[in-house]
Amino acid sequence: MTIGNHMRELHGLPAFDFPGPDDTGTELPEADAAAWRIGVDSYDSEEKWEDAFARFTQAVDITRVRALIVGSWSDAYESGPEPLIAAILSVKDRLPALRALFFGDIVGEECEISWINQGDVTPLLDGFPELESFGVRGGQDLAFPAVTHARLRSLTVETGGMPAQAVRGIAASDLPALEHLDLWLGTSEYGGDSEITDLAPFLTGALLPKLRSLALRNSEMQDEIAAALASAPVVARLETLDLSMGVLTDEGATALLAGQPLTHLKALDLHHNYLTSPVARRLREALEPSGVHVELDRDDADEEVDDDDETVWRFVAVGE
Repeated sequence: MTIGNHMRELHGLPAFDFPGPDDTGTELPEADAAAWRIGVDSYDSEEKWEDAFARFTQAVDITRVRALIVGSWSDAYESGPEPLIAAILSVKDRLPALRALFFGDIVGEECEISWINQGDVTPLLDGFPELESFGVRGGQDLAFPAVTHARLRSLTVETGGMPAQAVRGIAASDLPALEHLDLWLGTSEYGGDSEITDLAPFLTGALLPKLRSLALRNSEMQDEIAAALASAPVVARLETLDLSMGVLTDEGATALLAGQPLTHLKALDLHHNYLTSPVARRLREALEPSGVHVELDRDDADEEVDDDDETVWRFVAVGE
């Protein structure tokens, strides 16, 4: 599966595509009433992303902009984001109201998630100390050295394969206000080389004192993650736990169910999984009477059995 739709909202604001240079008749919303998406054609763009962004800064009162979505840039499958990051940072003093930034809202037809060239995105966090929500899509050359950010409440990193050094950098960051962490770990085939030990700092409960929502998903080591969470101290203070979109089997789900109580959760998301019906039923029976919303499905179309060796091939939801 690939990502087929652009973001519809950010920071509670509806996404609005800033029009192209030839579209002069589009009425623009109020500057603080939309999450502004600036993007250009991935393949045959008539202008650079930086030029589109410059037009945006002239057409909109960016001192009032609260949410910004960076869409596709020219040749995102070959070109890194450094010029875009520089362009945004060059006007940081004119963006005092910015509270949410998503970098790389690029769908499959523009560039597959694992082909998106990224880089070190942390200068955006350093440049906007009042930012509350930050997200990035794409794992190719993604770098996330440890940062300190006092106000960030939500961090999302979507990849088909997240480099271990990026996982470790996030784990080493000082994010005292973070309430929501969402990491798409991906597969080794697309650069996801982290191991369960790299996730240990998130699980001990010693970091991220305000964390209430944890998503470790889209991973080929989902069973290991579930088994580790069965005794992880962080679980006791979570409201939502998301292990969806990965290669979760009965082994991991059973370990999770046999571990510490989960009945305090508001939601447990295990959709896109490889659970048998009996284990799925056990999860519902154990948790739903306590008011936990359990998100499950069964999609055998994602399982392919080789008749010669009876090997079962399982895939994360978003890889390529």
